[in-house]
Amino acid sequence: MAHEQQKLPNSYGATAAPPPTPSTQPNSLSSSDAADALSRLFHRLPPTLSLSLPPRLSLPLISFSFSESNPNLLADLLSSSSSQLGFFQLTNHPIPSQLARSAELESLHIFDLPRDQKQQSFPIRNWPLGFDDDDDDEVGESFCFDGSCSTGSTELSLSSLREFTRAMEKLGLEIVESLSCAVGFDNPFRERATPFCSLMWVSEGHAGNKPVLSGRFYPYVIALQFQIRCQKYSLLADSGWVSVSPLVDSVMVTVGDIAQVWSNGKLKKVRGRPVASSKEDDKSRNITMSLLLTLPTDSTISPAILPMVATGGDNDDDEGQNSGGDIDSKAEKKLFCSFSFEDYAWRVYHQRLLFKDPLNRYRIK
Repeated sequence: MAHEQQKLPNSYGATAAPPPTPSTQPNSLSSSDAADALSRLFHRLPPTLSLSLPPRLSLPLISFSFSESNPNLLADLLSSSSSQLGFFQLTNHPIPSQLARSAELESLHIFDLPRDQKQQSFPIRNWPLGFDDDDDDEVGESFCFDGSCSTGSTELSLSSLREFTRAMEKLGLEIVESLSCAVGFDNPFRERATPFCSLMWVSEGHAGNKPVLSGRFYPYVIALQFQIRCQKYSLLADSGWVSVSPLVDSVMVTVGDIAQVWSNGKLKKVRGRPVASSKEDDKSRNITMSLLLTLPTDSTISPAILPMVATGGDNDDDEGQNSGGDIDSKAEKKLFCSFSFEDYAWRVYHQRLLFKDPLNRYRIK
């Protein structure tokens, strides 16, 4: 992708002599001065060319127990973290830590299978489900399962991963309902008005502190990841790359592009799945299990704006007419046009549009 080049200011006047060549110029800069000059140069680069590591942010902490003891507090916390950042972590949730660890052990087993057995047991018959051995060495292998974690082999048992997927799916539906109430949009999943599907995306992490700038990107409403151990993640939020470190046994929640459209832009989003990173000398294997709550391919995505309310008049009829009733002039205006989920998912999955926001083409200007 081409980046815009930022011109450095001309520090020499029009009549000034050209700067001396390195061979004739005495080394008048100390090592400290040189480091300061290099630092200033890096800060003047465009954000996409910056060589610095992603800024580390404090991940908002929300106790899911507030849903029963103090639902108003839960709504306030969800609203602030999702509308300002697009991600948070949940504690006191119903997912057992032992279940997550059992699911990880099963995942490690399938990564250890011979490549031909992976392709045979997990064929890509119904995109994007199946085994994906990406050509990019920085991305590596991954498996995408449906909600039942079905396989093409009777010899492989993924019972723990299946149970873990269903538990995460149930929690995800509750979070979407809480978000819709907190931010103020009509939850299409409520009472199953809109069908949903869940994908369990299992991938093996890579060593290194830099974010992986490529990889499979599939649209989702929200994504959930259980934190089995201390682990740092890089997220590509609307504001750019950030680094977070969730608490052990918490569930990290990232808001996706579908939720941003549904909320009519009220929610911030994370592009793609969070990227796990580790130290260069860390030889331990790292499995990431991401539950994506998403839509069937034949769906249409559009803002889920709450209906307008007729106000005024003492004898309002069904149409809100001839009674002094007027439609609220402050009714919300749609910021996104409707579009096909299948077309959008196919494009971002294969083109991997991470630097440029793939939703830009659907924004109403």
